[in-house]
Amino acid sequence: MRIAVMGAGSLGTILGAYVAKAGYDVVLVDPYKEHVDTLNEKGAHVVGTVDFVQPVHAITPDQMEGIYDLVIYMAKQTYNDTAIPQFAAHIDEHSTVCTCQNGIPEYAVSAVIGSERVVGAPVGWGATFIGPGCSALTSEANRLGFTLGSLDGPVNDRVLMVKKVLESMCEVVVSDNLLGLRWTKLLMNATFSGLSTAMETTFGGILDNDKAMNLILRIGKECLDVAAEKGVTLEPYEGYSFYEVFRRGNPATNAHSLKLIHEIWDPHHALLASMAQDLAKARKCEILNINGVVCDGGKETGVPTPVNDIIVDIVSAMQATGKAYTFDANVCKNFDRFEKYL
Repeated sequence: MRIAVMGAGSLGTILGAYVAKAGYDVVLVDPYKEHVDTLNEKGAHVVGTVDFVQPVHAITPDQMEGIYDLVIYMAKQTYNDTAIPQFAAHIDEHSTVCTCQNGIPEYAVSAVIGSERVVGAPVGWGATFIGPGCSALTSEANRLGFTLGSLDGPVNDRVLMVKKVLESMCEVVVSDNLLGLRWTKLLMNATFSGLSTAMETTFGGILDNDKAMNLILRIGKECLDVAAEKGVTLEPYEGYSFYEVFRRGNPATNAHSLKLIHEIWDPHHALLASMAQDLAKARKCEILNINGVVCDGGKETGVPTPVNDIIVDIVSAMQATGKAYTFDANVCKNFDRFEKYL
């Protein structure tokens, strides 16, 4: 089986290293030539909560050849217009594409290649790109996981095949409710990734600030309300029900909800959101593919999403300036923009 990890950034470098370590015929595909060259010369160096170097084979997209049986798609959705046609030219009717991006990327991919070949695997761990050839795993080993399902719903042979490959790294939970899984992950990203980026801090900066945690409750409530109106039922995350954590329709602070939020997110205390990492490098970020999806769903269904709207406005403005993004792990900024909702 020929496997391509399309998008060997912070997440793709790590997953590619684990899949190669398991003995699969895998190639890491990325347009960043210095990164590709370093991967080939020195291997993939995974640091953070683990530390190992794995020899890998890496190429740039123009070097892709032949047909791949499995494409694990990990490029950011901001590159969909370029990346999807690149891998679409190297698959056939027997190939499977596994989407591992943030947001709900299955719609964009299936529009090009059809839904029957698409499976989705929301990622349950965090990573930070350190530099060419090196990425940091920021989640603890006991909190790593994928959830996996087909866009068409049933657990089929494609899902089971992908499950075996992803288990090279960590546990994989299979579901027949992929959109429910996607909205669960969307909520996780809209809350801590969105707010921490807008407040120019890390996940820990939010977790350690009572006022910021009040906003987290409101963001989660908006996500649940929009999903409900769209007919989507969120799946549990590691046994946690977000309907219990965020209490749909009731954003009021309560000790039980805050306790559950800390249990879920404390292991990711040091994480700097991928959106913030992109802004720090003056790159386009995925704010419209994360909090923007909630806002768009709110407009579609008539559900108010004021806190998500503010986050999109703040981060979009940061992106438009083109200035280098800076952050402080101990300080939350821009509280004045959310004053009405504190």
